[in-house]
Amino acid sequence: MSTSAPVRFDRGHTDDLMTFLAAAPSPYHAVAVAAERLEKAGFRQVRETDVWDGTTGGKYVIRGGALIAWYVPEGAEPHTPFRIVGAHTDSPNLRVKPQPDAGSQGWRQIAVEIYGGPLLNSWLDRDLGISGRLTLRDGSQRLVTIDRPLLRVPQLAIHLDRTVSSEGLKLDKQRHMQPIWGLGPVHEGDLIQFLEEETGIPEGEVAGWDLMTHSVEPPAYLGRDRELLAAPRLDNLLSVHAATAALTAAATSAELSYIPVLAAFDHEENGSQADTGADGPLLGAVLERSVFARGGAYEDRARAFAATVCLSSDVGHAVHPNYAERHDPTHHPRPNGGPILKVNVNQRYATDGSGRAVFAAACERAGTPWQSFVSSNSMPCGTTIGPITAARHGIQTVDIGVACLSMHSVRELCGADDPYLLANVLTAFLGE
Repeated sequence: MSTSAPVRFDRGHTDDLMTFLAAAPSPYHAVAVAAERLEKAGFRQVRETDVWDGTTGGKYVIRGGALIAWYVPEGAEPHTPFRIVGAHTDSPNLRVKPQPDAGSQGWRQIAVEIYGGPLLNSWLDRDLGISGRLTLRDGSQRLVTIDRPLLRVPQLAIHLDRTVSSEGLKLDKQRHMQPIWGLGPVHEGDLIQFLEEETGIPEGEVAGWDLMTHSVEPPAYLGRDRELLAAPRLDNLLSVHAATAALTAAATSAELSYIPVLAAFDHEENGSQADTGADGPLLGAVLERSVFARGGAYEDRARAFAATVCLSSDVGHAVHPNYAERHDPTHHPRPNGGPILKVNVNQRYATDGSGRAVFAAACERAGTPWQSFVSSNSMPCGTTIGPITAARHGIQTVDIGVACLSMHSVRELCGADDPYLLANVLTAFLGE
């Protein structure tokens, strides 16, 4: 048996990803952390309500849990096309209801709603915190993070459910997923008052909230040789982090033939139909205003969009060693094998042959291996923001990502080298 260590790439990028994940327990935090990194790279925020100018340099727009950032190089024409990396900031989780204070049988609980399609069993018996944003009476907003064990969804003991071993765990989303956070009588307003105290907000000033739970267990390397990464929200903050790094790197390129763009959307996990989602107007409005701010007209916008390419980057499925029959027999993406090209002829993914060529060329320039993913014909295929972006904007789109296990779990698993490899490909793509 060989005891030689596997080849390792730069783990500095993955170390930084772990820092990013820990600092971004909600979409609003992810956007804030990405914006902070863009600011350090010289980008500046522009507001949608302001008049935009056609100056060169890096700019970004924030709307809720979504961020669009772009870099206009010297000499860019109004019809200069865009190179876009699309991703999303949200992950499946448990989100706090409008009337959060609940309880039963002497237990104090928090009423939650299921967001997206989480693996519910992965949220049982986990130490959970709360994060998100608070809206004050004056309309201002504050991020909040309680990153310590605060909540827990307790599983029923096997002694009280003898069928769980033979028939499997069956969870009712309403009755079985409400976390506990203490003992005693329920008082309306307790949770929000607690959050006001924790964040130093005067009592009674919070008028609205967008709150969610997160596991407080930090990201970690896993395995004998630490060749795997176990972490929350790899779907899809792994791509947001890689795209942010790629955009800031592209902004230092001496010559750019395209305008590089990062589009990080919210609400992908529940269909993208939101003003901050890929099926909303945000990306198209930003790209059009960029064209018009540089003196362009509709003809310039049409020319730019026609030559634009988007890489829709989201995690995909690595072959599962315990369920290999669930995968296509000729397509088995493996961790640390490089990013994956996702294909579905029914357009659940937007990739076609010409998109494959674009992706392969970026991988070649980056010196990075890559893999192909296609679902088994007997299994339904998931989807991404890729087909939505292609259909809504008429932009050539290619679906890619990183292979992982336990997608939609509270804690997912990928190869520790793959985030670095993906970032290299995105940098090559944006910096052309």
